[in-house]
Amino acid sequence: MMLTVVTLILHPLTMIVPVLLAVAFLTLLERKTIGYMQLRKGPNIVGPYGLLQPVADGIKLFIKEPVRPSTASPLLFIAAPVLALAIALALWLPMPLPYPIVDLNLGMLFILALSSLAVYSILGAGWASNSKYALVGALRAVAQTISYEVNLGLILIPVIIIVGEFALQTFTVSQEATWMMLPMWPLAAMWFISTLAETNRAPFDLTEGESELVSGFNVEYAGGPFALFFLAEYSNILLMNTLSVILFLGASHNPAFPELTTINIMIKAALLSVVFLWVRASFPRFRYDQLMHLTWKNFLPLTLAMVIWNLAIPTAFAGLPPQL
Repeated sequence: MMLTVVTLILHPLTMIVPVLLAVAFLTLLERKTIGYMQLRKGPNIVGPYGLLQPVADGIKLFIKEPVRPSTASPLLFIAAPVLALAIALALWLPMPLPYPIVDLNLGMLFILALSSLAVYSILGAGWASNSKYALVGALRAVAQTISYEVNLGLILIPVIIIVGEFALQTFTVSQEATWMMLPMWPLAAMWFISTLAETNRAPFDLTEGESELVSGFNVEYAGGPFALFFLAEYSNILLMNTLSVILFLGASHNPAFPELTTINIMIKAALLSVVFLWVRASFPRFRYDQLMHLTWKNFLPLTLAMVIWNLAIPTAFAGLPPQL
């Protein structure tokens, strides 16, 4: 009994601790990368080459005095960042790295369903802050997230039709011959752009528009609660890039050495994360109407056409003789 309790505690920690460490050093990579793109050094004081900067930032945020507006909703104001980080970490449960913490046959549906709940943490934070800036940022986030989730769900349909299952391990095995991105590159491109919008990254960071909303939905947050939102956002970035690799870039499945599969996924996800940072350093922020125009009038018709195509072709050839 005691061993079972210890296992239930330690098993999730084997996933949570690496994810939080990766998030911490992703923030350092972002600051260094954008710094060099802007001809400056980035963090280089704390520790050798600035490697201890994430540790210093974390300590500073969590020992800072928590401040709550007097008119804010006490319970929801604290519950929103906790919910955001809990959902961000729970999304990693079915990821095959190399073995999932929770083995789910419907792992892809689990990720889609749980990621939809992240909207509630943002909306709760904006409403509980009792600030017009925070509320506008939260409403923008809800509209943006729901809009691009429609695209993400539709893009997955042709991929799932080809693979034949919802289990994430199957996506890895099915790409032994070729990457899914090669025959389905329009869907892969729309998926990548939609993940940028889904994670509220530039040029789609309308929910945190510093020039308009002074940080948006988290404007009233400081210290520890702000750090929880920060960790959740960067955890979602890593998760989406890892999911992109599993879906479209193959993971070089090797049953004899499953650790090689994990290393392969990690390297490709890291490269996609660098592209995220590159996009942030290169493109200005979209207008909100352009953001909505892109998803509803450009991506949605293309995605629906691809779904119909992938549904129609197998149906059209279903009645033909085997030699054809």
